[in-house]
Amino acid sequence: MRFAWLRSAPRPLPEDQALVSIAAQPAPIELDPRRLALILIDMQRDFLEPGGFGAALGNDVARLAGAIEPCRRLLASARRAGLLVMHTREGHRPDLADAPPAKVLRAPPGMRIGDPGPMGRILVRGEPGHAIIPALAPAEGEPVIDKPGKGAFYQTDLDSMLRNRGIEALLVAGVTTEVCVHTTVREANDRGLRCIVPGDCCASYFPEFHAAALAMISAQGGIFGWVTTEAAVTQALEGAR
Repeated sequence: MRFAWLRSAPRPLPEDQALVSIAAQPAPIELDPRRLALILIDMQRDFLEPGGFGAALGNDVARLAGAIEPCRRLLASARRAGLLVMHTREGHRPDLADAPPAKVLRAPPGMRIGDPGPMGRILVRGEPGHAIIPALAPAEGEPVIDKPGKGAFYQTDLDSMLRNRGIEALLVAGVTTEVCVHTTVREANDRGLRCIVPGDCCASYFPEFHAAALAMISAQGGIFGWVTTEAAVTQALEGAR
């Protein structure tokens, strides 16, 4: 069913329904699983697959590939637990009307948004490289957010979709840790959402950026959120079932 995610709107929490506790840094966090959603950020072919745009820029895409299996396990756990699951893709309209000149012109000619790339036009919606990798393909009824910027809230209807569902906390995973994942976490934090980031379900072309980004999230008592692991989230969600 196309809008299957609407069927399980959050209900009042029964007195005998325990909150789930996820081991995390800087401290464990307790959550109502019916007000928790998973959002997978930009697990797209152009960023993760050999021969894609990321590789054409000289990046080692194997560093991103390491997050695929943890994300696959996290996705399976979220689906079993009945969480709202959402996916994002970064990309622009074919006419590039939503691509700011500053974003387009920062790359050299031939490697700019809209130019022909190894998997179709670079960062253009509908091109082969824009698609989510098959291992993490959205299931029927799972919303896909097409975003023109780094953050998943910028010029999208994500905020209203979460509010309509009564979502209070997000599991945020995907690539890259210091760019689109971090931007989304910061946007969500400013909107009053609690963010839990499984670090092994995120990745960067630059390991030092990945480590620094995770440290920044949990610093100062969790200034942007909590950092955890796929195993800790899965354990908590399996207990909730």
